[in-house]
Amino acid sequence: MFKIMFSVLISVYNKEHPDLLKSALQSIWDNQSLKPSEIVIVKDGKLKSKLEDTLRHFAERAPVKFVVLKKHKGLGLALAEGIKQCSNEIIARMDADDISLPHRFSSQIDFLNKNPDISLLSSNILEFSDNPGNPQSSRKVPDSHSKIIKFAKSRSPVNHMAVMFKKSAVLDAGNYQKFDIYEDYYLWARMLNKGYRAANIKDNLVYARFNNNTLSRRHGLKCFLQELKLQRSFYSMSFISVTRFIKNIILRAFPRLLPIWGLKIIYNTIRIQK
Repeated sequence: MFKIMFSVLISVYNKEHPDLLKSALQSIWDNQSLKPSEIVIVKDGKLKSKLEDTLRHFAERAPVKFVVLKKHKGLGLALAEGIKQCSNEIIARMDADDISLPHRFSSQIDFLNKNPDISLLSSNILEFSDNPGNPQSSRKVPDSHSKIIKFAKSRSPVNHMAVMFKKSAVLDAGNYQKFDIYEDYYLWARMLNKGYRAANIKDNLVYARFNNNTLSRRHGLKCFLQELKLQRSFYSMSFISVTRFIKNIILRAFPRLLPIWGLKIIYNTIRIQK
C-alpha cells in the first residue's frame, strides 16, 4: 500500500462535552494504526475554556490546523469552511463525540488505493449510548454503488461520522451547505447526482453515540419542515420521482411529529439490534 496523505475534518462548538471530545481526538490520532497528515478543527464560534484546553493539549502532540469562526454558523457552514482549509485531496470526517476504531483509516485508505474511482466512502457503524464497549445497535449501509444509488432515494446511503471523501468531488457538488439536520444527506445526493461513485466498507469502523438526545434532534415541527424541504430539493433536482417524493413524505416526514417513544420504535425497527 503506497502512502496517501489525508486530512481529518472536525467541527467543534460550545455545547460539546470536553471528555467526549478528548476521547474522539484520541481515537483519530493516539490510537490509529495509520495517522493522518493533518487534522483540521473548526472552532464554530466561541468555545468554553475546558474545550479550548482540550484542543490546546491535543495540538501539542498532533498536526492540528485550527479554523476559527467568530460566530457560531452551524455544522454545514462550519464544515464547508473546513473543507476549503484542508490541504489534502482525501478528507476523513469525524464527529466530536464518536470514536473511530484503530484500523479505520488504514482500512479506508487501503480501499481507496484499490478503488481509485471511488469519491465517497463510508462503512457500517456500531451505535452506543454511554459505553462504546456495549453497543446497542448497528447501522448497516449498502456496499456497492448501484445499491447505494437505490438506497439513497429513501435514506442516507452512507454514515456521515465514518465518511472519507475526495475534496475535489465535494467542492464540485457545491460543498456542504446550510441545511440543518440534513447537511450531509443533501451533499451525498448532489454528489451521486453528478455521477461520483460511492462505496461502503462492510466492517464497523466507528462507534457512534446514539441516545434520546440524538432522537430529540430529529423530532418535532422544525425537523418535519426540514424533511419537507429536503424532499422538495431532491425532487427539484430529479434525484427522486414524484412517487418516491410522496412515499418519503409519508414514511420520513410525518414520523418526525410523533412523540419520542414513537420515533424510537421506528428507529429500532430499521436498525439492527445487537
